Amino acid sequence: MKRGWFTRFLTFLGGIVFFILVLFLLLALLPLIKSFDYGKPKIGILEVKGLIVEAEEYLSAVKEFMSRSDIKGVLVRIDSPGGAIGPTQEVYEELKKLRKLKPVYVSMGGISASGGYYLALAGEKIFANPGTITGSIGVLIEIPNLEKLLDKLGIKGEVIKSGEYKDTGTIFRSLTPKERQYLEDKVKQLHQQFIKVVAMERSLPIEKVEVLADGRIYTGEEAKKLGLIDELGNYHTALEELKKRLGLKEIGVISLPRKKSFWERLLEEKSSLRLEKLLESLSYQPFFLMK
Repeated sequence: MKRGWFTRFLTFLGGIVFFILVLFLLLALLPLIKSFDYGKPKIGILEVKGLIVEAEEYLSAVKEFMSRSDIKGVLVRIDSPGGAIGPTQEVYEELKKLRKLKPVYVSMGGISASGGYYLALAGEKIFANPGTITGSIGVLIEIPNLEKLLDKLGIKGEVIKSGEYKDTGTIFRSLTPKERQYLEDKVKQLHQQFIKVVAMERSLPIEKVEVLADGRIYTGEEAKKLGLIDELGNYHTALEELKKRLGLKEIGVISLPRKKSFWERLLEEKSSLRLEKLLESLSYQPFFLMK
């Protein structure tokens, strides 16, 4: 009798666990299931928000937009002050590939500056609000110098290196004159890359871009007059113009990168490593930024 009761209890408990697992899977897969509506043509929305530190999610989203036949065009919605140069250039190059296959428009939100503006250059047409903060065409490197603080704490670093410049940017000491010049040369080189992309994509004389590319920010209204963007308008303006460009009235939208559910965020280990990766970059090598 007691054993029968215990067996029923275990069966009941197993049923609850199974139900929770099924519910968990459904909640995790629901956003993905919704995106599998291949019926009517769609516009893909690539949402770029915050600092651009990693490229993987954006690259994956662009690849999906490329491969899906129901995605007829893409609107890149940018609200970013910039970020790391490598990831920014990676996404820009992928958007250029996409632009050869499908129309790509850009809508700037509150801010689309530096690396955010770099990404916008991949668009066939760029829209911004009159008060959007954009521009800031430049490159910088920020190196924390904790030498005096560490001296007070009695902490000293010892480095065994294979070359003169291997520990350039270490937090344990100031830059030498040669290291400063070395990093300044790299910043100038990366800045020239940025200037050339602006001149090419906006069909502007490189001499004009060099004058504009001193780190100044511009409002959307100013950017329009300077030829840095195409039209003034918000997200809905850009979306409607892209619909006209595609010759479609009734069209769905799909936004990527897909917003993660609570359960996905809870289980994703990668998110907890982002700050560590940034700090690691700052600790062991110069971290060039577009911001």
